[in-house]
Amino acid sequence: MDPIQEKLAKEVDIYRDTWIRFLGYANEVGEAFRALVPVSAVWATYAVATVYVSADAVDKGKKAALLHGDKPGKTTKVAVAVVDTFVWQALASVAIPGFTINRVCAASLYLLGRTTRLPLSVRKWTTTAIGLSTIPFIIHPIDRGVDFLLDSSLRKVYGHSAGEGLDK
Repeated sequence: MDPIQEKLAKEVDIYRDTWIRFLGYANEVGEAFRALVPVSAVWATYAVATVYVSADAVDKGKKAALLHGDKPGKTTKVAVAVVDTFVWQALASVAIPGFTINRVCAASLYLLGRTTRLPLSVRKWTTTAIGLSTIPFIIHPIDRGVDFLLDSSLRKVYGHSAGEGLDK
């Protein structure tokens, strides 16, 4: 392993190994609180998650550029790292979990309204608690599902796999 690869392997990835990773879950938290907060607040959480996704993609592009130095095909390798990271993160951190929490919360609010006589405020807070408690259970299945989806489609096109390079 050359010195640059060793340095990158030992380096802490702030987007994956620190508290910053939780910014990718901002929209799930926003969706859980949708019944209690203005819609603009929910959309603001999507903005936070999208900034996180974009920053991670740029970071992986910079690391790919450093890793590939002046080798032929550097531009392609950098583009692949950026696109792969952005698509993976957009699906696994924003789109799929946001939709999932939204539907879990909508279903729970509907069911609580149909099956209980709880006041609306209690139903909304219960829905939020259900949404928040669902987040830890959906993370890994969604991540693995997106890996499978990209490995069986997009990554086949450009010869990149989930365990290769800088995407994880």
